[in-house]
Amino acid sequence: HAGLLFQLDLATRRTAVHRASDVGLMGKLLINFSPTSVYDPATCLRSTVAAVDAAGIAHDRIVFELVETEQVHDTGHLKRILRYYRDAGFAVALDDVGSGYSSLNILHQLRPDYLKLDMELVRGVHDDPFKAVIAAKVLEIAQRLDIATIAEGIECEEELAWVREHGATFAQGY
Repeated sequence: HAGLLFQLDLATRRTAVHRASDVGLMGKLLINFSPTSVYDPATCLRSTVAAVDAAGIAHDRIVFELVETEQVHDTGHLKRILRYYRDAGFAVALDDVGSGYSSLNILHQLRPDYLKLDMELVRGVHDDPFKAVIAAKVLEIAQRLDIATIAEGIECEEELAWVREHGATFAQGY
């Protein structure tokens, strides 16, 4: 509300990079970002790339997650942001697919490297036939498009078994 989204988003991206470096993270680092906080990709994201380089983290270990807390009105702008990240050697993820403003149109237009299936679709998926059909189809679409998937919010063995059986690439707890 104070108009500081740009500064907050930048600070969180930098902090994530520095903390990953401090703890010696060996795997991938997934960093959320809000597209409305990036007014010009080259200007706004340059400092994030500099932080990654200063930390000595290889670009192919970083995945930037598009946060979909608000509707995307300018997909052209969003595509420019993702192109900047990809041109710099980073991967991109579409977060919370199945909630908020995520849609198949956005999936089609952005063509992410990773798709994160929202935890509301994952929770109790083994007991809910409606969730099961929707989640299975989203996972199938991602598989056919060669997009790695992350099932979010796994809280029990049955959920984990279900997402494994239906081809989720990765599982994430809550």
